[in-house]
This record gives sequence, C-alpha cells and structure tokens, in this order.
Amino acid sequence: MTHSVLDGTRAGQLADRDIHFEVEQFYYREAELLDDGRYADWLELLADDLDYWMPTRTNRLRRQQALSIAARGEAGFYDETKESLAWRIRRFDSGMAWAEDPPSRTRHLVTNVRVRHASPAVDEGVTESDLVVKSNFLVYRSRLEREENVFAGQRADVLRRLTAPDGVTDGRLQVARREILLDANVLQSKNISTFF
Repeated sequence: MTHSVLDGTRAGQLADRDIHFEVEQFYYREAELLDDGRYADWLELLADDLDYWMPTRTNRLRRQQALSIAARGEAGFYDETKESLAWRIRRFDSGMAWAEDPPSRTRHLVTNVRVRHASPAVDEGVTESDLVVKSNFLVYRSRLEREENVFAGQRADVLRRLTAPDGVTDGRLQVARREILLDANVLQSKNISTFF
C-alpha cells in the first residue's frame, strides 16, 4: 500500500531508501560547496526563512544535563538568518574579513544521517511534507602554517522542498532550520568563521 506524505500516515516514520539517498547526496553536495569556498552557491541550498542556530554548552552534573545546552535567548555561537549569512559571505569577498584572509581550508565530513518524515504533532514549526534529519559531522580547518582546528558534533535539520512563487514545488531540497551542537564546550580556535 502506497502512502501519500500528505495523508499523515508517514508522519514521524523513517524515510525510505530513495529519500535517504537523496538527503545524503544533498549533504555531500553541501560539503563540497563549503570546502571549495563556493559560499554563494551554498546559500542557494538555504531557505529564505532559514533559522541557523549553534548554542553554547557547559559542563554540568548528571542531574543537571537538561541545562547543559543553551536555550533560545541564551548564548549561542551562531544565531543567523539567510540574510545575515549572506552578509558574512559578502564580507569574506570584500577582503575585510581578516580572520579569513588568506582563507581557511576546510574538509566537511558528514555521517550517521538519519531521516524521518516530519510530524507536526511532535516537531515544532514543520509541515508533513518536511523532512527532519539528524547527522554527525567532523570539520577540519587549516589556516596559515600552524592553525589547525577540528570541530565535531551533530546537526538537527529541517529540510523542505523548494517552492516557486506560483506555489509549485520543484523538488529541490533546502535547509529551513539547522541546529548545530558541538561536542566541545570550549573552542580552541582563534575564531569561528567556519560554516557547518
């Protein structure tokens, strides 16, 4: 029996292998664009209403683990929109971003991709046609002769299909929401100008 995404019967269920493969290929393409420094092309993978958030975290006792990750309105490494990311990219291109001139070299590795159909009853701010995706990442960054950083963590994304102004869905995926959680709570890097 075939289920429509919109009939609600797939809400919360794992995506089939075709959708899973499509999402993995989307992430591999995103990693390639970031590693090649093609940030304007990367922006096209982001929805216009993007919410891009990387909370800080602290070490807490086991009984206080719920407080170890900053909530919205508290400290975050990134709290961005597509517009603010575009501004940062324009700044890179202007030559005025001294922390990235000469630019860093990065390698984004994405793994442990888990894809499920969104469930509006469980997931805040989604529709049944959205995909909820968790993935792990490792980002290696090298700059100048001696600067090296390794960032490890997980991402929780909401992906949606791109819709044209006339309301027609063209099938391409875009990141509508991304929450990035680093495993480290103290960053050893001199700056954090890397996109995740």
